[in-house]
Amino acid sequence: MNTSVNRRLAVLSIAAVATIGGNAAAQPTYPTQKPITLVVPFTPGGGNDILARAIAPRMGQLLGQTIIIENKPGAGGNIGTDIVAHAPPDGYTIAIASSQVTMNPFLDMKVPFRIEKDFEPIGLVASVPIVLVAYGGEPYNSLQEFMAYARAYPGKVSYSSPGNGTPQHMAGEVFAKLNKAEMVHVPYRGTGPSIVDLIGGQVQVSFATYASVTQHVQSKKLRALGIAGQKRTPLLPGVPTFGEAGMRDYDASLWYSLLAPAKTPQPIVDKLNAAMVAALKDPAVAKQLADQGFETQVSTPAELKAYLASELLRWERVIKDNQIKVAP
Repeated sequence: MNTSVNRRLAVLSIAAVATIGGNAAAQPTYPTQKPITLVVPFTPGGGNDILARAIAPRMGQLLGQTIIIENKPGAGGNIGTDIVAHAPPDGYTIAIASSQVTMNPFLDMKVPFRIEKDFEPIGLVASVPIVLVAYGGEPYNSLQEFMAYARAYPGKVSYSSPGNGTPQHMAGEVFAKLNKAEMVHVPYRGTGPSIVDLIGGQVQVSFATYASVTQHVQSKKLRALGIAGQKRTPLLPGVPTFGEAGMRDYDASLWYSLLAPAKTPQPIVDKLNAAMVAALKDPAVAKQLADQGFETQVSTPAELKAYLASELLRWERVIKDNQIKVAP
């Protein structure tokens, strides 16, 4: 190869490198293109919504971009979550997902996505106790009294939840099975409506997040009967757990996580995780969440991926063993 050809190839190579470098430099740094949308797959007023609105402003400040909350309720959280599953994998549309995403696949309901394949885990956010609360006009004043009442009047006690397949629904179904009581499930399109009807006496009890009922318990509109798990909460120190009532294997704690669409670049996922962790460690945010009963449960994306896998196995077993189904 002669000298002139070598010189021409060298010039072309340098130009190509310069072009690639220029194109890379021209790519906008995430997230500068537009606001980030955080989809809440339930109506306002529930745990997902409360948590999202608590962390979004601080995360937005840390990322240098506005985070917009969009409520997309329906189908036990599946509608809003599916929107994110099919969103562009660019980090501008993410979801807050609770335990329901590891329950719904094993219920007789249509789930249009696979949580382990259609999402990139960002990280665990928090957990919150589920509380059994009763309408103030009911005749039972304690967990043991309610358990006896439910057994004595099969089919007469109705309980509300934010929707079919939600953690609150599962908490009620497992409770009914273990208590050997027939209870009527009344699903709503979100926590807000389910609590409104409970306060109005249209249903007798509800399995609800502490965050969604705290003000009503404090105002005596609702009566807290029990904590759906094995550990008491300092926010309701006098309320016993289901474990204390004899349900030793009962565990229906509710957790929340952030998810991005599958194939979202890892650097974007890591940036979102870092902002989430920093927001949760902010003293003002931490206090706001603690006052509403949330316990922060931060994790890496890899840790959330492993946790999702373990929860899928656990709920498959629980739902099968208790023969739980949902209404069509």
